[in-house]
Amino acid sequence: QVQLVESGGGLVQPGGSLRLACAASGSIYRVNYMGWYRQAPGKERELVAVITAADSTNSAASVKGRFTISRDNAKNTVYLEMNSLNPEATAVYYCNAYIRQRIRDSGDDYWGQGTQVTVSS
Repeated sequence: QVQLVESGGGLVQPGGSLRLACAASGSIYRVNYMGWYRQAPGKERELVAVITAADSTNSAASVKGRFTISRDNAKNTVYLEMNSLNPEATAVYYCNAYIRQRIRDSGDDYWGQGTQVTVSS
């Protein structure tokens, strides 16, 4: 089995910063892309940022220049550095990864349990 475990959420004041981390563990042959999504109350889940195994990144227009996604392939871990946070960033942040468990597998999508980020004074 594969697990994704997020950490680093919490309460931060507007203009502050947070760093989220998500570690994949279990029976893993290869981790393809990894990414972060978020879901605010009453809204649909949306993509925040994604990074491929080759470190190519893409992010939502609303976070460009403020959020940075990175990964440590040796640790199967993805990070999201969030700066200049505003109240609109308040949401549950979910880690997502496409993982092959065995060399002959095509791979599957996995999700973390989510971590709450609250931006408020």
